[in-house]
Amino acid sequence: MSKALRRTFVAATSLLALLAGASPALPAQGTFLAPIAEHHHDSSLMYGTSSNWSGYAATGGKFTSVSAEWVQPTVTCTKTDTWSAFWIGLDGDGSKTVEQIGTEADCSGGTPVYGSWYEMYPAYPAYFNNAVHPGDHFTASVTTTGNGVFNLTLRNVTRNWSRSIAKSLKSATLASAEVIAEAPSSSTGVLPLADFGTVGFTNAKVNGKSLGASNPSVIDMATKDGVTKATTSGITDGTAFSVTWKHS
Repeated sequence: MSKALRRTFVAATSLLALLAGASPALPAQGTFLAPIAEHHHDSSLMYGTSSNWSGYAATGGKFTSVSAEWVQPTVTCTKTDTWSAFWIGLDGDGSKTVEQIGTEADCSGGTPVYGSWYEMYPAYPAYFNNAVHPGDHFTASVTTTGNGVFNLTLRNVTRNWSRSIAKSLKSATLASAEVIAEAPSSSTGVLPLADFGTVGFTNAKVNGKSLGASNPSVIDMATKDGVTKATTSGITDGTAFSVTWKHS
Protein backbone atom coordinates (compact mmCIF):
# COMPACT_ATOMS: atom_id res chain seq x y z
CA MET A 1 0.00 0.00 0.00
CA SER A 2 1.28 3.44 -0.88
CA LYS A 3 2.72 5.47 1.97
CA ALA A 4 0.52 8.32 0.73
CA LEU A 5 -2.53 6.46 1.96
CA ARG A 6 -3.78 6.42 5.51
CA ARG A 7 -3.14 3.10 7.19
CA THR A 8 -4.27 1.72 10.52
CA PHE A 9 -2.07 0.74 13.42
CA VAL A 10 -3.81 -1.32 16.09
CA ALA A 11 -2.62 -1.67 19.65
CA ALA A 12 0.97 -2.59 20.26
CA THR A 13 1.90 -1.84 23.86
CA SER A 14 -0.35 -0.19 26.41
CA LEU A 15 0.24 2.51 28.97
CA LEU A 16 1.99 0.90 31.91
CA ALA A 17 0.23 1.84 35.14
CA LEU A 18 2.97 2.20 37.74
CA LEU A 19 2.38 1.19 41.32
CA ALA A 20 2.03 3.80 44.04
CA GLY A 21 5.23 5.24 45.45
CA ALA A 22 8.62 5.75 43.88
CA SER A 23 9.61 3.07 41.37
CA PRO A 24 13.16 1.71 41.58
CA ALA A 25 15.53 2.20 38.65
CA LEU A 26 15.75 -1.60 38.46
CA PRO A 27 12.23 -2.66 39.38
CA ALA A 28 11.49 -5.45 41.80
CA GLN A 29 10.59 -8.77 40.26
CA GLY A 30 7.03 -8.93 39.01
CA THR A 31 5.75 -5.83 40.85
CA PHE A 32 6.25 -2.74 38.74
CA LEU A 33 3.99 -2.89 35.71
CA ALA A 34 0.30 -3.53 35.17
CA PRO A 35 -2.06 -2.97 32.23
CA ILE A 36 -4.84 -0.42 32.42
CA ALA A 37 -8.41 -1.19 31.46
CA GLU A 38 -8.24 0.09 27.90
CA HIS A 39 -5.50 0.56 25.36
CA HIS A 40 -5.16 1.45 21.70
CA HIS A 41 -2.86 3.38 19.43
CA ASP A 42 -3.37 6.35 17.20
CA SER A 43 -4.68 5.14 13.86
CA SER A 44 -2.85 7.26 11.34
CA LEU A 45 0.17 6.71 9.16
CA MET A 46 0.37 9.15 6.29
CA TYR A 47 3.33 9.91 4.06
CA GLY A 48 5.59 7.68 6.18
CA THR A 49 4.77 9.44 9.47
CA SER A 50 3.03 8.00 12.53
CA SER A 51 2.13 9.65 15.82
CA ASN A 52 3.42 6.67 17.82
CA TRP A 53 5.64 4.39 15.65
CA SER A 54 9.15 4.89 14.31
CA GLY A 55 10.97 2.14 12.42
CA TYR A 56 10.09 -0.13 9.50
CA ALA A 57 6.93 -1.99 8.49
CA ALA A 58 6.67 -4.53 5.66
CA THR A 59 3.28 -4.96 3.99
CA GLY A 60 1.86 -6.32 0.75
CA GLY A 61 2.24 -10.04 1.38
CA LYS A 62 1.86 -12.82 3.93
CA PHE A 63 4.31 -12.54 6.81
CA THR A 64 5.10 -15.53 9.01
CA SER A 65 8.29 -14.50 10.80
CA VAL A 66 10.15 -11.44 12.02
CA SER A 67 13.26 -11.15 14.15
CA ALA A 68 15.79 -8.55 15.27
CA GLU A 69 18.32 -7.61 17.95
CA TRP A 70 18.80 -4.42 19.93
CA VAL A 71 20.58 -3.01 22.97
CA GLN A 72 18.24 -1.69 25.67
CA PRO A 73 18.69 2.08 25.68
CA THR A 74 19.10 4.29 28.74
CA VAL A 75 16.29 6.79 29.32
CA THR A 76 16.96 10.34 30.46
CA CYS A 77 14.24 11.33 32.90
CA THR A 78 12.80 14.63 34.08
CA LYS A 79 9.88 15.18 36.46
CA THR A 80 7.46 14.36 33.64
CA ASP A 81 6.32 10.74 33.29
CA THR A 82 7.23 9.37 29.86
CA TRP A 83 7.16 6.01 28.06
CA SER A 84 8.93 4.13 25.26
CA ALA A 85 8.87 0.60 23.86
CA PHE A 86 11.06 -1.40 21.45
CA TRP A 87 9.66 -4.45 19.72
CA ILE A 88 9.22 -6.74 16.75
CA GLY A 89 5.90 -8.14 15.63
CA LEU A 90 3.51 -9.44 13.02
CA ASP A 91 0.26 -7.72 12.00
CA GLY A 92 -0.87 -4.31 13.26
CA ASP A 93 -0.37 -2.35 10.04
CA GLY A 94 -3.65 -2.60 8.17
CA SER A 95 -4.99 -5.47 10.30
CA LYS A 96 -6.95 -5.79 13.55
CA THR A 97 -4.54 -7.94 15.56
CA VAL A 98 -0.90 -7.73 16.56
CA GLU A 99 1.47 -10.42 17.81
CA GLN A 100 4.58 -8.82 19.31
CA ILE A 101 7.32 -8.99 21.92
CA GLY A 102 9.79 -6.45 23.23
CA THR A 103 11.12 -4.22 26.00
CA GLU A 104 10.10 -1.00 27.73
CA ALA A 105 12.02 2.05 28.99
CA ASP A 106 9.91 4.52 30.96
CA CYS A 107 10.24 7.37 33.44
CA SER A 108 8.11 7.56 36.58
CA GLY A 109 8.55 10.52 38.88
CA GLY A 110 12.02 11.15 37.45
CA THR A 111 13.13 7.53 37.92
CA PRO A 112 13.93 5.12 35.03
CA VAL A 113 11.83 1.94 34.88
CA TYR A 114 12.80 -0.95 32.57
CA GLY A 115 10.88 -4.09 31.67
CA SER A 116 9.85 -6.60 29.02
CA TRP A 117 6.54 -7.97 27.71
CA TYR A 118 4.61 -9.68 24.94
CA GLU A 119 1.18 -8.94 23.54
CA MET A 120 -1.42 -10.78 21.46
CA TYR A 121 -3.80 -7.90 20.80
CA PRO A 122 -6.74 -7.60 21.39
CA ALA A 123 -5.70 -9.39 24.60
CA TYR A 124 -3.87 -7.30 27.17
CA PRO A 125 -0.06 -7.38 27.28
CA ALA A 126 1.70 -9.75 29.65
CA TYR A 127 4.86 -8.72 31.47
CA PHE A 128 7.93 -10.78 32.26
CA ASN A 129 9.46 -10.48 35.72
CA ASN A 130 13.04 -10.94 34.52
CA ALA A 131 15.46 -8.07 35.21
CA VAL A 132 16.10 -5.61 32.38
CA HIS A 133 19.01 -3.15 32.57
CA PRO A 134 20.11 -0.45 30.13
CA GLY A 135 22.87 -1.83 27.93
CA ASP A 136 21.41 -5.35 27.87
CA HIS A 137 21.59 -7.07 24.47
CA PHE A 138 18.27 -8.54 23.33
CA THR A 139 17.28 -10.89 20.52
CA ALA A 140 13.63 -11.42 19.65
CA SER A 141 11.51 -13.36 17.20
CA VAL A 142 7.86 -13.94 16.35
CA THR A 143 7.03 -16.90 14.11
CA THR A 144 3.97 -18.81 12.92
CA THR A 145 3.29 -21.65 10.53
CA GLY A 146 0.15 -19.82 9.41
CA ASN A 147 -2.28 -21.95 11.41
CA GLY A 148 -2.99 -19.32 14.05
CA VAL A 149 -0.33 -20.54 16.49
CA PHE A 150 2.50 -18.12 17.27
CA ASN A 151 5.83 -18.56 19.00
CA LEU A 152 7.22 -15.41 20.61
CA THR A 153 10.74 -15.44 22.02
CA LEU A 154 12.76 -12.79 23.83
CA ARG A 155 16.32 -13.47 24.97
CA ASN A 156 18.49 -11.26 27.15
CA VAL A 157 21.95 -12.28 25.99
CA THR A 158 23.67 -10.12 28.60
CA ARG A 159 21.75 -11.52 31.61
CA ASN A 160 21.45 -15.05 30.15
CA TRP A 161 17.68 -15.40 30.38
CA SER A 162 15.13 -16.26 27.74
CA ARG A 163 11.33 -16.34 27.60
CA SER A 164 9.43 -18.25 24.92
CA ILE A 165 5.64 -18.13 24.65
CA ALA A 166 3.27 -20.14 22.42
CA LYS A 167 -0.10 -18.49 21.84
CA SER A 168 -3.04 -18.91 19.45
CA LEU A 169 -4.82 -16.13 17.58
CA LYS A 170 -6.98 -17.55 14.82
CA SER A 171 -8.10 -14.12 13.58
CA ALA A 172 -4.56 -13.02 12.67
CA THR A 173 -4.22 -12.22 8.97
CA LEU A 174 -0.39 -11.97 8.81
CA ALA A 175 -0.71 -8.70 6.90
CA SER A 176 2.52 -7.05 8.05
CA ALA A 177 5.82 -7.37 9.90
CA GLU A 178 7.43 -4.58 11.95
CA VAL A 179 10.56 -3.55 13.82
CA ILE A 180 9.53 -0.54 15.88
CA ALA A 181 10.36 2.03 18.55
CA GLU A 182 7.09 3.31 19.97
CA ALA A 183 5.40 5.88 22.16
CA PRO A 184 2.81 3.73 23.98
CA SER A 185 -0.78 4.92 24.28
CA SER A 186 -3.56 5.06 26.83
CA SER A 187 -7.30 5.40 26.32
CA THR A 188 -6.79 9.16 26.00
CA GLY A 189 -4.19 8.98 23.24
CA VAL A 190 -0.46 8.77 22.64
CA LEU A 191 1.69 9.21 25.74
CA PRO A 192 4.80 11.42 26.02
CA LEU A 193 7.79 9.66 24.49
CA ALA A 194 10.67 8.91 26.88
CA ASP A 195 14.08 10.26 25.86
CA PHE A 196 15.84 7.02 24.96
CA GLY A 197 18.58 8.69 22.93
CA THR A 198 19.19 6.29 20.03
CA VAL A 199 18.27 2.63 19.78
CA GLY A 200 19.94 0.49 17.15
CA PHE A 201 18.23 -2.55 15.63
CA THR A 202 20.48 -5.16 13.99
CA ASN A 203 20.10 -8.51 12.22
CA ALA A 204 16.50 -7.61 11.35
CA LYS A 205 14.82 -10.24 9.19
CA VAL A 206 11.36 -10.79 7.73
CA ASN A 207 10.26 -14.19 6.43
CA GLY A 208 13.80 -15.45 6.90
CA LYS A 209 15.35 -12.81 4.62
CA SER A 210 16.89 -9.44 5.34
CA LEU A 211 14.50 -6.67 6.37
CA GLY A 212 15.54 -4.69 3.31
CA ALA A 213 14.50 -7.50 0.98
CA SER A 214 10.88 -7.02 2.06
CA ASN A 215 10.86 -3.45 0.70
CA PRO A 216 9.53 -2.07 3.98
CA SER A 217 8.14 1.40 4.56
CA VAL A 218 10.25 3.72 6.69
CA ILE A 219 8.29 5.45 9.45
CA ASP A 220 9.17 8.59 11.41
CA MET A 221 7.23 9.59 14.53
CA ALA A 222 5.61 13.04 14.63
CA THR A 223 2.66 14.78 16.20
CA LYS A 224 -0.35 15.78 14.14
CA ASP A 225 0.98 19.35 14.40
CA GLY A 226 4.19 18.30 12.66
CA VAL A 227 6.54 18.13 15.66
CA THR A 228 9.09 15.38 15.01
CA LYS A 229 9.30 12.96 17.96
CA ALA A 230 11.68 10.33 16.53
CA THR A 231 13.48 9.73 13.25
CA THR A 232 14.44 6.48 11.55
CA SER A 233 17.71 5.99 9.68
CA GLY A 234 18.20 4.18 6.42
CA ILE A 235 18.85 0.44 6.42
CA THR A 236 22.49 -0.67 6.44
CA ASP A 237 23.50 -4.02 4.92
CA GLY A 238 19.84 -4.90 4.62
CA THR A 239 19.38 -5.65 8.32
CA ALA A 240 20.40 -2.70 10.53
CA PHE A 241 18.96 0.73 11.30
CA SER A 242 18.52 3.12 14.23
CA VAL A 243 15.79 5.28 15.70
CA THR A 244 16.68 8.56 17.42
CA TRP A 245 14.55 10.43 19.94
CA LYS A 246 13.81 14.08 19.14
CA HIS A 247 10.90 15.23 21.29
CA SER A 248 8.48 13.91 23.91
